Amino acid sequence: MTAANDAPATPEPRVPAGYDAVVLAGGAAKRLGGADKPGLRVGGRTLLDRVLAACADAGRTVVVGGRRPTVRPVRWAREDPPGGGPVAALGAGVRCVAADTALVLSADLPFLGAGTVRRLRDVLAAGTGEAAFLVDGDGRDQPLVAAYRTEPLRRSLGLLAAEYGGLAGLPLRLLSQELDLVRVDADPLAAFDCDTWDDISAARTRIREHGTVLDEWITAVKDKLGIELDVDTTLLLDLASDAAHGVARPAAPLTTFLVGYAAARAAGEGEQAVAEAAAKASALARRWEEEAGGSGADAG
Repeated sequence: MTAANDAPATPEPRVPAGYDAVVLAGGAAKRLGGADKPGLRVGGRTLLDRVLAACADAGRTVVVGGRRPTVRPVRWAREDPPGGGPVAALGAGVRCVAADTALVLSADLPFLGAGTVRRLRDVLAAGTGEAAFLVDGDGRDQPLVAAYRTEPLRRSLGLLAAEYGGLAGLPLRLLSQELDLVRVDADPLAAFDCDTWDDISAARTRIREHGTVLDEWITAVKDKLGIELDVDTTLLLDLASDAAHGVARPAAPLTTFLVGYAAARAAGEGEQAVAEAAAKASALARRWEEEAGGSGADAG
């Protein structure tokens, strides 16, 4: 994790991706009693880290707000004055953008995924619009879940600063009025933001639903352990079932651990090493079951 607060910023790797990301992580969170909203956890991961995961392939990621630990290196910026509102924060963030496209996100979007980020960028790139805004389930524009062409965005912010004597306190709708917009329909959950404790509670409940809880858990564990590996949960669950049924129940977690260890030793092979080790262990577990059943099978 990166250092927080007064520690020096860790230089982030610059990889060609065609876009930079600006994540707004300031604000007073008055409806949360002043809690550190980006640092609140949903599914074991902070809201900020969940948003950072959705834009992990950005060339540069700028987080506007107070320094804090993050799951990956970022560049930090601060609006002037601190607490000056989202337009001022956006102005501070976009000054650090180098790419032609700037993805702008608020730091309280627990269900934002890489697919939505990709769709915003694709729609912007395919047309002549200056910004692509996500539209929520109620048909409202979401300027903080959006992709912008960087130069028109800078121009619009400059015009607003000149007209109003600065960006602090300005409503986001003024920025929307300055740009040629394209509107994007996507997963309604992608725009779900956490403004209240009820929102936090609803998000925590939703990720524990049966259809998503395993993916959420695996992602949280990978983030915590610093692992970048696509995990085939079906493969590992089948292996655990074979070991538990063919040998003994405690064999399930022990076998999956050993498969992971074997894959780690096969440096550079990643997912293929997991699949090969799992196949060998599953075959062994089935042979144990056959022997217990008296089938006489003894092939190696």
